[in-house]
Amino acid sequence: MSENEIDFDRETFQSELNLLQQKISAIANSARGNPVALLTLLRTLEHTHQQIREGIFQEVLPQNRQQLYHLLKEIEAEGGWPYIPRARLQSFLAQMNQEQE
Repeated sequence: MSENEIDFDRETFQSELNLLQQKISAIANSARGNPVALLTLLRTLEHTHQQIREGIFQEVLPQNRQQLYHLLKEIEAEGGWPYIPRARLQSFLAQMNQEQE
């Protein structure tokens, strides 16, 4: 177990994440009906996800089999790998065609 894992307070961290999620939801609700603002929010979330994944997460990837096993068990237990899918322009166009018909 690394020093970062020993000092990690999971409950405090989860509480902070819950507050962040509430704030993001409030921002999204305040932009309801404004597709440009909502698109900006989604781009910001995607950019933040990419920064974390390619930066500080890459730095702490497992260095041995035991650490890799521990991380894989955590991924399996908590619902898989985080992924932010992008909407496809074709799906927007298909939806517009359905609405017009």
